[in-house]
Amino acid sequence: MTDSAYLAAEARARVEIDRQLVACGWHVQSRDQMNLYAGQGVAVREFIMASGHGRADYLLFVDGKAAGAVEAKPSGTPLAGVEPQSAKYAAGLPSNLGALVKPLPFLYESTGDETMFTDGFDPDPRSRPVVAFHRPETLARWMRHWVDDADGGSLRARLQRLGPVGPEGLRRIQVEAIKRVETSMVHNHPRALAQMATGSGKTFMAANLAYRLVLTAGAERVLFLVDRANLGRQTLHEFQQFATPGDGRKFTDLYNVQLLTSNRIDPAARVVITTVQRLYSMLRGEEELAEDVDEKSGSEIEPDRPVEVTYNPAIPIEAFDVVIVDECHRSIYGVWRQVIEYFDAFLVGLTATPAKQTFGFFNQNLVVEYGHAEAVADGVNVDFDVYRIRTKISEQGSTVEAGLVTKFRERETRRVRLEKLDEDVVYDARQLDRDVVSLDQIRTIIRTFRDNLFEPLDEGGIFPSRSEVPKTLIFAKDDSHADDIVRICREEFGRGNDFAVKITYRTTGVKPEDLLNQFRNSFNPRIAVTVDMIATGTDVRPLECVMFMRQVRSRNFFEQMKGRGVRVIDPNDLQAVSADATAKTHFVIVDAVGVTEGEFNDTNPLDRRKADSLKKLLDQVAAGVRDADVVSSIAGRLARLDRAISSEDRAELAEAADGVDLTDIVRVLTNAVDIDKAWERAAEANGGADPTEEQVDTARAELVEQASRILAERPALRSKLLDVRRSYMQVLDETSKDAVIDAGFSLDATDRARQTIESWQAFVAEHHDDIDALQILYSRPYGKRLTLKAIKELAATIGRPPYNWTPERLWSAYEALEAARVRGSAGKQFTNLISLVRKALDPGDELVAYPLTVEERFQSWLAQQKQAGTVFTDDQLAWLTRIKDHLATSLSIAPDDFELEPFVGHGGFGRANKDFDGRLASILAELAEELVA
Repeated sequence: MTDSAYLAAEARARVEIDRQLVACGWHVQSRDQMNLYAGQGVAVREFIMASGHGRADYLLFVDGKAAGAVEAKPSGTPLAGVEPQSAKYAAGLPSNLGALVKPLPFLYESTGDETMFTDGFDPDPRSRPVVAFHRPETLARWMRHWVDDADGGSLRARLQRLGPVGPEGLRRIQVEAIKRVETSMVHNHPRALAQMATGSGKTFMAANLAYRLVLTAGAERVLFLVDRANLGRQTLHEFQQFATPGDGRKFTDLYNVQLLTSNRIDPAARVVITTVQRLYSMLRGEEELAEDVDEKSGSEIEPDRPVEVTYNPAIPIEAFDVVIVDECHRSIYGVWRQVIEYFDAFLVGLTATPAKQTFGFFNQNLVVEYGHAEAVADGVNVDFDVYRIRTKISEQGSTVEAGLVTKFRERETRRVRLEKLDEDVVYDARQLDRDVVSLDQIRTIIRTFRDNLFEPLDEGGIFPSRSEVPKTLIFAKDDSHADDIVRICREEFGRGNDFAVKITYRTTGVKPEDLLNQFRNSFNPRIAVTVDMIATGTDVRPLECVMFMRQVRSRNFFEQMKGRGVRVIDPNDLQAVSADATAKTHFVIVDAVGVTEGEFNDTNPLDRRKADSLKKLLDQVAAGVRDADVVSSIAGRLARLDRAISSEDRAELAEAADGVDLTDIVRVLTNAVDIDKAWERAAEANGGADPTEEQVDTARAELVEQASRILAERPALRSKLLDVRRSYMQVLDETSKDAVIDAGFSLDATDRARQTIESWQAFVAEHHDDIDALQILYSRPYGKRLTLKAIKELAATIGRPPYNWTPERLWSAYEALEAARVRGSAGKQFTNLISLVRKALDPGDELVAYPLTVEERFQSWLAQQKQAGTVFTDDQLAWLTRIKDHLATSLSIAPDDFELEPFVGHGGFGRANKDFDGRLASILAELAEELVA
């Protein structure tokens, strides 16, 4: 760039900088027109500094005294290299000019598009990006702080004074979270993310954090962003109930807390609670925001593209010192991002379910990681079971035949008209409750739920000890779907209007918040049906059952919805709304759509060996079995017991455990199977360096061994655990038998499974000559190989009437009849049909998931190669594993397959062939021969 072009570009930048300074309350003047009394803040252009210190593009005066400088650069100039220039101005004030502080504390570098700011009052001053300049009255206030307290001129300086966190009234994880967030701030990290399991007290932790920041660090104002207005009301209640350390006065007695219901911030408020959509509305200068917009989640009303925010003098960038984002939807870090980044503030994120984008927004600064398993071990969460309901229409759809007089209903008004169909209406599962409403599908699910609710435990009862429907939350697809579910729930349970209610934003006649409070605190309603309103953050502690009648495609949203059930509750409080309950030991997810089978389901139950009794699990540990699933399952069972036992039983167990409390035993067992704990242990053993996979495996084995020995070395403890658990379970058994004897559901279920298997075996026997896949598996003709196409054709055949089978349904039938002879799950693999056909051909064999069969053959092949003297390199083993995984799902492999993932990402066929010294083709043929069918 020529000198003249550079000067022209800088001149354009100064025009924009002038505009921004004026917007931020500064009077911009030329040197020859200087009037330091024009206002509290004056920015003088081209001010000549002391000899050797150049000419400041802008010298900033506050209350007539020099306070800072601005260095202007053309648009696109990297500003990191400009900082020495502005620092030179800070130290080069002419001796005849007055200044409250020397060197000048407030330095900016700006192109008009980008601005960096350095606060000289910080302990270790470091520039940070800001979207505009600070107002003169703000710089004046900061200088007054410095005059009053030379070591406390900035928030970052005062943060150094934060003392230890007192544990009074806080859980262990809350204390740890406060410590780590504060440590991040003390080290001047602008953003911090705390991942804490749903129900672990994130909001209460944040209230304590805000109190410490306001009281000790002198934070002027804290912004608390929530997902929607009803969560804001819940957060306000948390602050109102927060008794501060010391004299125990409520937070709101000491400081003003404002929940925004209008677009005006109370100047006296030290904590402001609002939604991102209202904050955006305020930054745009809108007078008010429609109430219904504030009641919705930011994800529901998110714009198509990222919003753009411009400076608003009424809400300057320094309006908040700290912004806490509480469990907001991931879109807040996407399309709403500029709204949060507008403020010159520390950003603290609280979430149970961070997405990749969330980690990126917070600069990968994850200061706390506290998952569901840890929360269960600490007694902060309860564990869960999954009860799956499958129906034909839910999975396959149906057909409404031509010629029938059929009801048509308008989506919005629900007005119904009758019309004769001219042609068949064929619909699939995806169209259910959108294009076609099958009332019998809804009724079948609700009826199945009702009929199995109080069945005996050994017959698949959901709540076998109970006589009243536990508090149940049902997630519907939309408002219309919710209406249908509510009506059918009332009909199937034979109850009145107050038994089942809809709680959505479109509920009329009563505030949704009032209905939610009734659901939370009163006997009725027993069932609440919602769409999204209660999906995130909402606290309903007595909730014991969460039913999904809608699909969820977002992992984060699913985890939040599921999290409604994890919260613990005092047994007395639970019995106040559910008198037949003894304690909330777990909750149940009733899955009517397969949502728990999605790949995004991160949180799994601790109890992974449900078919084994606690005695069997304890016996295995005593006999030296050191299996992570066994330890995890014991932890899950004991965590439930921990929620139910009396103080006398707890004392007796502690005595048998040499003084160790049951809660601590559960925590040790849970930590033993936590891969993060294994990684930390391995890293510590490795001198702090990142450990290898082998080191992590070794560390995990050591943790499992240590945890197992707590039980293995104490026969009396194992015996006492069984006695105590039996005493509690015996009451449940006696209660359930009287209520369940007449139901006979288990026999019906067993009969259905037996009929399914018999029909399947008959089908295979009848068609082994005329269906390719069956013919190959039955007679194994020479030279004819099984193909994925043939397997898919078989799946299509059995999926049509009159069979309507899926591999999953057939697999479930075998699991119901002979669970001990079934290894692995059906999953979504077509190739598992191979295992099902073989089982039908030889009923005495085990049913083994096909990928497991391939894995066993692969390990056998590797052993043969090793015995023959063939040693594979790490790169070759990685290729072989990818090839094996491909064969397990596709049954064949060819060079063209290497143009797809996962092969192409590692160099494709060319790289693989090179790694095998040109022998890849023969290896592919050999593996296909050895591993497939």
